[in-house]
Amino acid sequence: MRVLALIGVFVIVGLVSALVGTLDRVNELATTVVRVGALIVATEAIGLLVFAVVDLMHISSDRLALGITNAVFFAVYAAGLALCAVGFATLRSWCRGPIVLAQVIQLGVAWSFASRATAWLSAALAVPAAIVLVAALAPSTTQALYGGESDDGQR
Repeated sequence: MRVLALIGVFVIVGLVSALVGTLDRVNELATTVVRVGALIVATEAIGLLVFAVVDLMHISSDRLALGITNAVFFAVYAAGLALCAVGFATLRSWCRGPIVLAQVIQLGVAWSFASRATAWLSAALAVPAAIVLVAALAPSTTQALYGGESDDGQR
């Protein structure tokens, strides 16, 4: 458990240093949009890691295999999202696709919780996913990730 907490700290430190490094590379609007998106994705990754640890702590003998596989799945998912958050913060174009896919999946999960009793959970999942989708698909983000116009004048 301490190892997972240490990994979380290293992810946060790496993300913050990556965010600071992007300031000189893009204009102010793109930097702000990328920062917001990357920080939310990093927060989601930490939440998934916490969920994996909590799941490990509550494994019972009658569901040992299920508990372990769930925890491993969510830990790997968290690691992938953390890697994408760092890539997004450092303006790596490869990370946008996985981030968009993760947010679309999260919107589907939020939809499944859209009942009166779990409306708060639905909103807690849908709002950050929508913000990240807007940040990831914003024109300023596209320009920051892929540069300006191509040789034929097209974007």
